Amino acid sequence: MLGVAVAYGAGASAAARPPNGRLTPTEGYALQDITFRLELGERIALVGPNGAGKSTLFKLIVGIIQPTAGTVHVFGRPPEKHTCIAYVPQRNEVDWSFPATVEDVVMMGRVGKIGLFRRPSQHDRQQVWASLERVNAQALAKKQIGELSGGQQQRVFIARALAQEAELLLLDEPLNGLDKPSQEDIFRLLDSVRGDGVTAVVATHDLDLAAERFDRIMLLNKRIVAFDQPDLCLTAEHLRHAYGGR
Repeated sequence: MLGVAVAYGAGASAAARPPNGRLTPTEGYALQDITFRLELGERIALVGPNGAGKSTLFKLIVGIIQPTAGTVHVFGRPPEKHTCIAYVPQRNEVDWSFPATVEDVVMMGRVGKIGLFRRPSQHDRQQVWASLERVNAQALAKKQIGELSGGQQQRVFIARALAQEAELLLLDEPLNGLDKPSQEDIFRLLDSVRGDGVTAVVATHDLDLAAERFDRIMLLNKRIVAFDQPDLCLTAEHLRHAYGGR
């Protein structure tokens, strides 16, 4: 079982800074009192309205942003103590013009194993190639990441997570803009990593998809409104609390 807690302790709150780096008292907390546990191999849909804090939660878990108040613990330790968490950001947050090949991107998943000042070993290269094979992207290895389609890019980022040997995979709206076959490719890969005991949390706005393809749903709006099986989570009452009158 995997445990994640944002803001341990009585009365504590975690306030994540918005993109401009500032948080004023009138803006309130981006997230507050978030604690949850995940089962190994589980597939979770993270849903909620725009501004609910979905991307912020992911970035707190991986340590990209720091809370301005309160604490963040993942598996009982601060995020920076882990190399087992892989994060795939939204496509609009990636600089696709950066000159990196697919092989380079997947090798980035090995940095936590290699260290900053060592060259990749033969074992590291084998892990990268095995990861590319698993997502059926070995033919793309020498291509620039920016040349690929959206579906191919998502497969490459999942390969990076495999090379990282991640136990927890966080994907921020990975299905946006993908056609149906590309979406099915992503789900096949998620089915595959489930067999390795990898837990996947996927942010999405598609409530129907969340209900059909995920084990549990976390309904978020600054706090966790509900976290349960789809039929118990997506009730009229819970949706009203999360989305208001919509």
